[in-house]
Amino acid sequence: MGIFDAINHSASGLTAQRLRMDIASSNMANADSTRGEYIDGKWQPYRRKMVVLGQKNTSFHSSLNIAMKSSKEAGGVQASAVVEDSSAFKMVYQPSHPDADEEGYVAYPNVDPLKEMVDLMGATRSYEANVTALNAAKGMYLKALEIGR
Repeated sequence: MGIFDAINHSASGLTAQRLRMDIASSNMANADSTRGEYIDGKWQPYRRKMVVLGQKNTSFHSSLNIAMKSSKEAGGVQASAVVEDSSAFKMVYQPSHPDADEEGYVAYPNVDPLKEMVDLMGATRSYEANVTALNAAKGMYLKALEIGR
């Protein structure tokens, strides 16, 4: 384990949680967007996006080194993908809406503002925890430098 691994791990966590906050904010901003992508000759509503987090350095070699506890670059988190939620759109009867189908229903995004707020709060708390860990590591490094004086 290197001297700056704690800072690198916290930095990777900060980056991943910032992406989660950005995606949740984007979902909230598009919660009422009836026009997202143009597919098969018609407009589709915005689809909720989610971040998939995974371990950094997931090659076989690095996984083997982690298992053998000899890796110098083990640990950390990274966003492995941003995926779309495949749940159904909310159908609302509004025959006067310009995006209504033949039966008068409008497809609204599958974004639940309550879920997004919970996800945003979780990402914020995780971000704060990574900042606290980063500051603790920085404080330990400064104390170690003071010992050498």
